[in-house]
Amino acid sequence: MSRVTSSDDTNTSSLFDDNESQQPVLSPGQTHAVGVLPAHGIVNMVREKQIWASGGVLDDQIQPASLDLRLGDTAYRIRASFLPGENGQVMDKINRLAYHKIDLSQGAVLETGCVYLVPLMEALALPERTAGFANPKSSTGRIDVFTRLITDFGVEFDKVPAGYKGHLYLEVSPRTFPVLVRSGSRLSQIRFRRGAANHSDSELKRLHQEQGLVDGPANISGGLGLSIDLRGDSKTGLIGYRGKRHAGLIDVDKPGELAISQYWEPLYHGDQNEIILDPDEFYILASREAVTIPPTHAAEMMPFNPLVGEFRVHYAGFFDPGFGCGEAGGKGARAVLEVRSREVPFILEHGQVIGRLVYERLTDVPETLYGAGLNSNYQAQGLKLSKHFKSS
Repeated sequence: MSRVTSSDDTNTSSLFDDNESQQPVLSPGQTHAVGVLPAHGIVNMVREKQIWASGGVLDDQIQPASLDLRLGDTAYRIRASFLPGENGQVMDKINRLAYHKIDLSQGAVLETGCVYLVPLMEALALPERTAGFANPKSSTGRIDVFTRLITDFGVEFDKVPAGYKGHLYLEVSPRTFPVLVRSGSRLSQIRFRRGAANHSDSELKRLHQEQGLVDGPANISGGLGLSIDLRGDSKTGLIGYRGKRHAGLIDVDKPGELAISQYWEPLYHGDQNEIILDPDEFYILASREAVTIPPTHAAEMMPFNPLVGEFRVHYAGFFDPGFGCGEAGGKGARAVLEVRSREVPFILEHGQVIGRLVYERLTDVPETLYGAGLNSNYQAQGLKLSKHFKSS
């Protein structure tokens, strides 16, 4: 498997130097100084040693607008989730909070209801104008594995401040299914942003008029509103799935091997066009709208909004440029939603707005779009489980 090489892949001494003279490298054709970096911008970061990994960063880690992050050799079972704080380092907290150390080199099972912290293979030496933000990968969210990125001196999850120089750590907590992971497993991904790149509502409305972001009228207020589909497939009436407790183990690195019936209970359309979300149960549902992410943009689903209900609607929130886009083989794709009610049972009704997509401009159009030549798992999707399950 090929890797992206830097000017000195074997020398790690300069990764955490105090020299701030490095500036982000713009590739030919980049047109915006502010925005989310596309794949070729990430390649430049690797070459300039702003992203570093022992053994190098692999070509297939780089997605149209994000970088897959890989688990390192060791996991720590810890007492509780934490943030190190502006004066703290992660390993100092681990030394105090860890129950035991787990070798991932040959694979290990992470149990449900437990919290683990894993140092990642990748480290960063970001320029002063470049920040990072992370999300679980789609296949991670769809099996109800909760992940959050942590940095040294971090005061927020999933955010890497501009100019950060240091290691990265991933909090991992399986909720419904135990998972088998190993060194090199990819559970999360990171994007890089220069400046504030999200669109105002007026800009988003203009983008919808030009590109057609959804197949119908667009609900735009603080992002693009998405509603829930509870009518389902016209032939089968299938509207979604509920995860089965005490099901089998899922190997996160083996696609297409598991029987759906052993892990999921199918849910069907009812007379009331509604569903009651039970607390602590995990659901896979889909948006009513077919979504398009133009090649010039990336998007992120906001995971939780208490103003529309006490439930979390999405773990894996990144939508890549080209998702659902006709020129990338999509022609619109529904957003698959990972839904979990919080404190109380909650009724969802067909057509109810359940989340919002925030669109962000890229600094330049990526050379390869989601789905186009990347063997993307969820292009042109309807209601679809993670890649680990056999096609029904």
